[in-house]
Amino acid sequence: MNFPAAVEDFEALSEMKGELHLAIGVFDGVHLGHKAVIESAVFSARRSGGICGVLTFDPHPSRLFRPEDPTQLIMPIETKTKMLHEVGVDCVIRKHFDRAFASIPADQFLQQLQQALPALKSIYVGENFRFGQKRSGDVATLIATGRELGLGVFSADRIKHNGQPISSTRIRKELQAGEMEAVNDLLGYNYTATGEIVSGAQLGRTIGFPTLNLPWEPECQPCFGVYYVRFRQSGSHAWQAGVANYGVKPTVAAEDPVPALEVHGLETTDLGCGASLEVEWLRFIRPEQKFASLDELKAQITKDCETARELAK
Repeated sequence: MNFPAAVEDFEALSEMKGELHLAIGVFDGVHLGHKAVIESAVFSARRSGGICGVLTFDPHPSRLFRPEDPTQLIMPIETKTKMLHEVGVDCVIRKHFDRAFASIPADQFLQQLQQALPALKSIYVGENFRFGQKRSGDVATLIATGRELGLGVFSADRIKHNGQPISSTRIRKELQAGEMEAVNDLLGYNYTATGEIVSGAQLGRTIGFPTLNLPWEPECQPCFGVYYVRFRQSGSHAWQAGVANYGVKPTVAAEDPVPALEVHGLETTDLGCGASLEVEWLRFIRPEQKFASLDELKAQITKDCETARELAK
């Protein structure tokens, strides 16, 4: 059965055929801990000849409960949806998270879910999953109500890295600190920026370091600075090593600058404006800084490239 990449509500899947094994969560970042939950649902669906689905939420619940200080997401929901399909999910339900949904009593949550999705067979969550009115429901609530409704409930223990649980919150902190090796370890893949190359001010070209400019605006911003990266045109298998600067370019910035990502290839590249670019962030080299002159900036970029070449070996 063919499914759309994502649906906005339950109705589009209410008449699906085959058992539905449903993972539930925000899953921001689709990190190793999330995959422990999601891949269990995928395995069960494949074993039974059923369907694996993910129920996630848009916007993030914090925008309802803390509008003055919402959680800054690691990735936009479109990227998350794409990654969920890459790990084997058949359908993604991007449920609009509003006050009515948040107010469902915890002991009625599964019943309403089963009514909306009659093919529902089992539920998959993380051990710390909370839901329902005032977040009063937990895994024990799911098990008790699921037993009454004939639904299996599977909960995955939190996966730890260096003794500490992997979480989206932990990844955000590491990302904002520029700790890319830790970020990539926790994600289970390399943190990536994607976008279409646009024309820049050509300053890099005038000082001997031409750059590929990416209009990229993540909610959770990495630390401003210089990074060792690798990049490729989307769809290509040929990676190239490079140095990326993410920040506001204080040496030459205009008033109220917008953070931008610029990538300089260590070797000549024929990529140009309009090409779709993927940039994987591998190592933090140094914080962004303001230089007294373009000559000082050029000298530092030369050092940055030397550092990147050593890392690339």
